[in-house]
Amino acid sequence: MLFDAGETLVHPAPSFPELFSRVLAREGHVRAPEEVVAASATVFHRFSEAARDRDLWTTSPERSARFWKGVYELMLDALELPGRDGLRDTIYATFTDLGNYALFDDVPPALDALSPSGAILGVVSNFEAWLEDLLARLGVRDRFPVRVISGAVGIEKPDPAIWELAFARAGVTPEETAYVGDNPEFDVWPAEALGMTPVLIDRRGRFPNHAGARITDLRDLAATLEAA
Repeated sequence: MLFDAGETLVHPAPSFPELFSRVLAREGHVRAPEEVVAASATVFHRFSEAARDRDLWTTSPERSARFWKGVYELMLDALELPGRDGLRDTIYATFTDLGNYALFDDVPPALDALSPSGAILGVVSNFEAWLEDLLARLGVRDRFPVRVISGAVGIEKPDPAIWELAFARAGVTPEETAYVGDNPEFDVWPAEALGMTPVLIDRRGRFPNHAGARITDLRDLAATLEAA
């Protein structure tokens, strides 16, 4: 049983748009979280482009900083704010501070519900190497004995090799593995292509017409897998 991390297990607290909005307010720029959400929509393409160009943006601190500061600059431009006056650096520092992250409330009970099955749990995530420390800080690292983090292994989704590494570490096959993530392009479609059972976690209702297994609360995962 494998999980994505960002927006699946962990999230900026209280949320990405709210934290982003708070940083702007501290710097003298008032923008509502709803405006941040709209600005975020203008940068979704950057993640697909990075995957297409094999720009492994999580695999070193330098790559991560360059990528994320570019994303924040585009968002600030959409918000009609300056991107190169230090503001993007302040935002980057905020979102690399482990203290600004939390587990989703539904994660601990969902993991507890999976415990009786004896399934090996793991994380396969496009995330910087500091995800290891974040999971430890949040008290769940040991619940995932298999951890394949792109920033540590140098492979990023949707490359099948990142899941194949997880299969090898867990001693399982794709056919006996489920994968839970929040993004169809990076989580559901590649998992399905490999023969896994993909489950979309869609807490914000972004994909209401998703044709496959879809949940809006991780506490529904065990029942969804039983019905699959």
